[in-house]
Amino acid sequence: MGTSLTPEFWRLFAVLLVISMAITFVLSAALDALALRAQRRRTRTRSTATRMTEASRRPVRSLVRH
Repeated sequence: MGTSLTPEFWRLFAVLLVISMAITFVLSAALDALALRAQRRRTRTRSTATRMTEASRRPVRSLVRH
């Protein structure tokens, strides 16, 4: 014995589908924003750390005259 899919089922299916698509879209946008923020923060940290190490790598000039 088979069951027929009623219009009420299709209405509920459509509503749940739209809700799940909206949740997926919002979550992916939020996670992308967080990932981009973290990437920018890491880039800033590396650039300041690189500047400090480049300054410390400069050769030290000796005060001894030949």
